[in-house]
Parts: sequence; C-alpha cells; structure tokens
Amino acid sequence: MPTYIYAITGADHPLHLKNLQGVGDPPSPLRTVAAGDLAAVVSDAPEGLRAKRRDVLAHEAVLESLMADGATLPMRFGLLGPDDDQVGDALRQDSDNYRARLAELDGHVEFNLKAARDEQDLLLEIVAESDQIRELNERTRSGAAGQDERIALGELVAGQVAERNNDRAEMTMERLLPSAARAQRAEPAAGLFLNVSFLIPASTADTFVRAVRDEADRQGEACTFTLTGPLPPYSFV
Repeated sequence: MPTYIYAITGADHPLHLKNLQGVGDPPSPLRTVAAGDLAAVVSDAPEGLRAKRRDVLAHEAVLESLMADGATLPMRFGLLGPDDDQVGDALRQDSDNYRARLAELDGHVEFNLKAARDEQDLLLEIVAESDQIRELNERTRSGAAGQDERIALGELVAGQVAERNNDRAEMTMERLLPSAARAQRAEPAAGLFLNVSFLIPASTADTFVRAVRDEADRQGEACTFTLTGPLPPYSFV
C-alpha cells in the first residue's frame, strides 16, 4: 500500500501524534519512518484520496502540531511514496539537503502576498502621461483611427501596463525584502502585479505584517494588497 507523507523532521523532533488523525475515512493511524537523524511522519494512503475538507484539515492539523514543536518540512496535500522502505531510502539519499532545509526553516513561517492595481486607474495614468497613446486613443474613440492605429494603440498600452506593473512589483519587493529571510516569486495571475511568498522569522511576523500594511497605505486606494499567513513554509521546502 502507498505511504502518505505529511512532513519531514529531525529524528529528535517531539512527535505528539497521539491525539491526531491521518487522512482517510476511517482516519489512518499516524506513524514515523526513521532514517538516521531524520524522520518522516506518514500513514497509509487510502484509495481514491481527494482533497475533501476533512482530509485537508487532518493534513493541516498534523503540520501545525509538528511545526509548533520545531523545524518541520511540510509536504503538500496528497504526496505519496511507494511504501515505508522507499520513503526511508529517499530520506537517506538526500539527507544533507533535508537537514539544510530544516535548519533554514527552523523558527520561520510563510506569508503570501498578492497585489493588484485598479485597471482603470492604471489606464488613466498611462493615457495622461503619453502624448502618443492619448492621441491614438482620441482618434480611436472618435472613429478616425484605422486598423493599424488601433493595433498600435493596443500594443502600446499593453507594453505600458506590463512595464508599470513590473516597476511597481520591483519597488514593492525592494521595500519588503529587508523584513524577510527569503522570498519566492510566482507568475502573477491576470489583474495582479505581484504574487510572492515570503519566509519570515516567526518572532518578527507582526513586524512584517505592519510593513505590508504600511506599504499598502503608501501605494494608496488604487492598489489592493492581500496577505495570507502565517502558513507552513511550503514554498521554501
């Protein structure tokens, strides 16, 4: 039977698993797979496992309990190994990397920041600051622009949107990075100019949250900052 993997810890990590339940219905009992000075918290993997609310909450409860007691490498929901023996082999084969990651994540949490700027506000700024775009826009609105001019207008505006969003993202990162141990950027979805995860010392999480709020205030009502966390540091495992 496949082995469901919740997290990797040091072998000396407190493992308060008695009152926790694994995934599945009925819940799978939790156990550990030890390999030298590392251990994986695992259970049997139920057939047809899906991200049902009960199972996701069970997975998160195990991670929260482990992280409360020290450095933990959290695995994302649904990670499976062929069996306990091969999980142990994987721990031994990559033990140096796992130990380095545990040392890096010890005492840290993750925050994810998604930031967007109001599209209309951005377009008004672009039109106001570019004579060429303003002229093409006026010709398009009046119906005087030809097909080539309409295409040129779209390309110019798209280029300005991308450039200004990138500049704003870099400015935001420059101001927030001093409060973080590391950052991991992802491709922003449509409508966003920034999607980034920060690795933050748990002891300074409140300071980081205030820094994000200050930055949101600085950028004004046209920008929306959505901060999620603290989270297990999935993005840095």
